[in-house]
Amino acid sequence: MNAFSLAFTPLLPPVLLWGFAALALIVTILAMFRRRRGALLRGLGLALVLLALTDPALVRENRKPLKDVVAVVVDESGSQTIGDRLQQTQKAAAELKQRLEALGNVDVRMIESARTDTENNGTRLFAALNAGLADVPAERIGGAFMITDGVVHDIPANVAALGFKAPLHAFITGHEGERDRRIELLTAPRFGIVGKDVTIDLRVLDTANGTEPVVLHVRRDGNPIADVTAAIGETIRVPVKIEHGGPNVVELEVETLPGELTALNNKAVLTIDGVRDKLKVLLVSGEPNQGERMWRNLLKSDANVDLVHFTILRPPEKQDGTPINELSLIAFPTADLFGNKIGDFDLIIFDRYSNQAILPMVYLDNIVRYVRAGGALMIAAGPDFASSDGIYYSPLGTLSPADPTGNIIQQAFRPAITAIGAKHPVTRGLPGSDETPPAWSRWFRQVDANVTRGTSVLSGANGKPLLVLSREDKGRVALLLSDQMWLWARGFEGGGPHLDLLRRLAHWLMKEPELEEEALRANAQGDTLSIERQSLKDQIPPVKIVAPSGKVTTAKLSPAEPGLSRAQVKVSELGLYRISDGSLTTLVNVGPENPREFQEVVSTTEKLRPLAEATGGTVRRIGTNHGSDVSLPRIVAMHDSPVYGGSDYAAIKRTGAAQVTGIGIAPLAIGFLGLIFLLASAIATWLYEGRGRGARA
Repeated sequence: MNAFSLAFTPLLPPVLLWGFAALALIVTILAMFRRRRGALLRGLGLALVLLALTDPALVRENRKPLKDVVAVVVDESGSQTIGDRLQQTQKAAAELKQRLEALGNVDVRMIESARTDTENNGTRLFAALNAGLADVPAERIGGAFMITDGVVHDIPANVAALGFKAPLHAFITGHEGERDRRIELLTAPRFGIVGKDVTIDLRVLDTANGTEPVVLHVRRDGNPIADVTAAIGETIRVPVKIEHGGPNVVELEVETLPGELTALNNKAVLTIDGVRDKLKVLLVSGEPNQGERMWRNLLKSDANVDLVHFTILRPPEKQDGTPINELSLIAFPTADLFGNKIGDFDLIIFDRYSNQAILPMVYLDNIVRYVRAGGALMIAAGPDFASSDGIYYSPLGTLSPADPTGNIIQQAFRPAITAIGAKHPVTRGLPGSDETPPAWSRWFRQVDANVTRGTSVLSGANGKPLLVLSREDKGRVALLLSDQMWLWARGFEGGGPHLDLLRRLAHWLMKEPELEEEALRANAQGDTLSIERQSLKDQIPPVKIVAPSGKVTTAKLSPAEPGLSRAQVKVSELGLYRISDGSLTTLVNVGPENPREFQEVVSTTEKLRPLAEATGGTVRRIGTNHGSDVSLPRIVAMHDSPVYGGSDYAAIKRTGAAQVTGIGIAPLAIGFLGLIFLLASAIATWLYEGRGRGARA
């Protein structure tokens, strides 16, 4: 195909050419005004000279027609997996591509939107469209088709923002009359104080505007905590107690309706990180000893610790007749602390305390009840622990995980991590433990005892238990069978990891999740689940993974460190995954906790209609009453038109775009042709004027 056009290459600057043109025009007008013969011919001659100075040329372009580019954007977002939308989409995409190619001279671009929405931006079809057509000039675009459920979150504000002048057609999957019920979170706290309630505000919405009451089921870490009845659209306030530090996974769920579109958005999930306000510690010191200052300095050095130190300044063997109520420097609220307020403490430490009748038995009974109800107790035992008036023979002895033999071992020894202690998070990887013997100082005294329950994580002289950890009903107990840890704190022979050990011990006693000896953890990075099993057992069973859709898979964990086994699993669904090994269960959310993609899932023609019709395009449903079957309109091609669609057809725009493959240029004012025009003008002027003179003669 050839195309012709005129091109000009001025030999003088445009200002001079315009000046010459003006001067020629004035001369011609004056000549005509004075009735000079040949004025028009002289003007024509000047015009030809002016034309020659612009160097006109005839340009011939050899053009090759280009295909019209038509984009087909296929919505593969999460909401398109609901019902039979996926099958409808696949059928429509295949049929539409075939019909477009049948038009001829059409380059069909199949563009797939993102399958996952890790950034919670929703369905972004226009971002996919722009990316898919980034290499195509706007004038070559003949139209765009979108196969979607109509719920699109990046619709341009106007046609100009679309970036091309061609029709946009939307083919909507799904069916008329769909019904869906969902949970809308109004306020969702991200943090909470351990032991206190946080309030979640939400409401249940129903596209059918139902009026029947709904029952909201509330679970924390997979365990039911409440059922709340409310009306559709009513704001519901749900108090949730933060049980522990770290992530607290809260699930809110309403029952699925018969015939409901999907149950995916009948559940809302949020993770609330539990933080401790102030760690309240009660330190009870018996006979003054070298380790008392270590405990006090350690606890006072942490600004988050609120310490109450109950110390007995008179040793038990000193009897000077001073009444008990006169021994304190100030009046100590013993009855209050060990009675009504005992439950306010997060941790109670007994440091070389002996049964001296300073604390009545009823107070010690209160501590036993406190521990069994979920409290934490640590006993740092000295030589008096094994004596007849030691704490072991008080009510607290029922909590002791080891029975003293009555012997005190007085010899140098170096604390060592036991085989099972190497797997326990309290003692695993303590600084210096990777050497043999461990790179920390010796101790010189230990209470001889036999473990009756719990776990010995440190051993001392002759392999005897040194640190024993035990669970007592809902609470926990740690028993340190030596009063020599102060040697580490003082740096004797290089010291030892007393700070790491005691902090880990305190966190384990207070049930911090990262210090649990039997734990199943999981976190998500993109589409990868990282699963970790902390255990003191030798054999770790595989874990069962339940996807949001209910699909079940298994994963085998591989040993990574002592006491730790791990696995990584690729996943394809967004939402809450439940992972279990038969005894422990954990929850992990992949992607946004409440994906924007599933907040609205009812298919609609109304969101895309204003933009599509502004481009001359159409919006229509393609689903039929027969499940996944689709019905597409006729696909035709049209030249420029204000409307590109009707009730039974959708059209693309023929752009007429072409590629120039060759150019031919023929100068018009230079060379033989230009000379002929100039000579013809001069001869015509001469003849005309010569004839005029002859007539006058």
